[in-house]
Amino acid sequence: MSAGKPHQPASSSSHSWPMWSLQSSLLTLAILTLLSFTYFSLNSLHSPLSSSPTPQVSVAKPLVGNEKACQQAVSDGVDEEEFSDIYHSPSVFRLNYAEMERRFKVYIYPDGDPNTFYQTPRKLTGKYASEGYFFQNIRESRFRTDDPNRAHLFFIPISCHKMRGKGTSYENMTIIVHNYVQSLISKYPYWNRTLGADHFFVTCHDVGVRATEGVELLVKNSIRVVCSPSYDVGFIPHKDVALPQVLQPFALPAGGNDLENRTTLGFWAGHRNSKIRVILARVWENDTELDISNNRINRAMGPLLYQKRFYRTKFCICPGGSQVNSARITDSIHYGCVPVILSNYYDLPFNDILDWHKFAVVLKENDVYQLKQILKDIPDAEFVALHKNLVKVQRHYQWNSPPTKFDAFHMVMYELWLRHHGIKY
Repeated sequence: MSAGKPHQPASSSSHSWPMWSLQSSLLTLAILTLLSFTYFSLNSLHSPLSSSPTPQVSVAKPLVGNEKACQQAVSDGVDEEEFSDIYHSPSVFRLNYAEMERRFKVYIYPDGDPNTFYQTPRKLTGKYASEGYFFQNIRESRFRTDDPNRAHLFFIPISCHKMRGKGTSYENMTIIVHNYVQSLISKYPYWNRTLGADHFFVTCHDVGVRATEGVELLVKNSIRVVCSPSYDVGFIPHKDVALPQVLQPFALPAGGNDLENRTTLGFWAGHRNSKIRVILARVWENDTELDISNNRINRAMGPLLYQKRFYRTKFCICPGGSQVNSARITDSIHYGCVPVILSNYYDLPFNDILDWHKFAVVLKENDVYQLKQILKDIPDAEFVALHKNLVKVQRHYQWNSPPTKFDAFHMVMYELWLRHHGIKY
């Protein structure tokens, strides 16, 4: 009997070694991925015209024992070509995405009356559509769990959009959000385990920013999924998530692979509700090569004239409005018009995953004075490549019900999946 005892630890060690190796590899992948997307987010502040090409982060094969399963999961029905040009780290994205689909679970707090400000979106149209679709999609998806002990993250389902629709003042919005969060803290043990670091909320446009900015414990601790991801108003790229602002349903079908129709150099039409838009209109509204209008195109001139301009334009100008974001960015992507970003301090949606310099032109606001020359200096071959890649990313900026693979909902979930790896408790 005594001779057999020394062999038991050795046997246990030999069985535990592969598991330890797998856990170590997963942890390494998580750390490298977090470092990678933080770097890419900060690097997006620089114009591609004034900075060197974005460095690539080299990551060794990470998932050892699960690698074959993950590769099989993403290879089914997916063309390898789709992962070649538009991602910072295609192999990391493919493997991580497959792991997310298999494992990621989110618990939705059941509290709150759905007829007031909780649980359900107000509608799935207009500039708040992204918020509404997320609320609906999370319930339709495989990621939802009714068992909080299985959850990686906890969703706080409070809709600032519904408050806005009921005419609630910003001051009262803040009070409502604060009281709701405090009720969850008092009723459940989950917030206090991490002080809210494994909790997130979703809100679009400046309404959500205004409604939650007074709830300090929510803004500083939890993950904010917002349409106004500006560095100068407290957005933290390694913690928070940039939500694409999408005006759905789109009035016309998706554009793309139609270069022969795109004869106008650049296009923008809108209201002067920000400094950069005032300058854009003042400098370029009388130009013969840039189609710049001070106001939205009058519907009396004909149906869908605004949307049709996207179809015949090479570059669509996307200056920030009251916030850094603009729904014109996703309009441009949908209609196949290469977006030209004119915003400072903007963490572009999915910027840590997608290389925006491959399908967009990213400029500083001061570049507005040289805008036409910058666009004319882009070689035809580079424009063709930008347009081709733009078509590839269209699915990532489209909401669906029920959600579909690689759409906007799944990209947001992937961002959340990455961030949960950095939470320790």
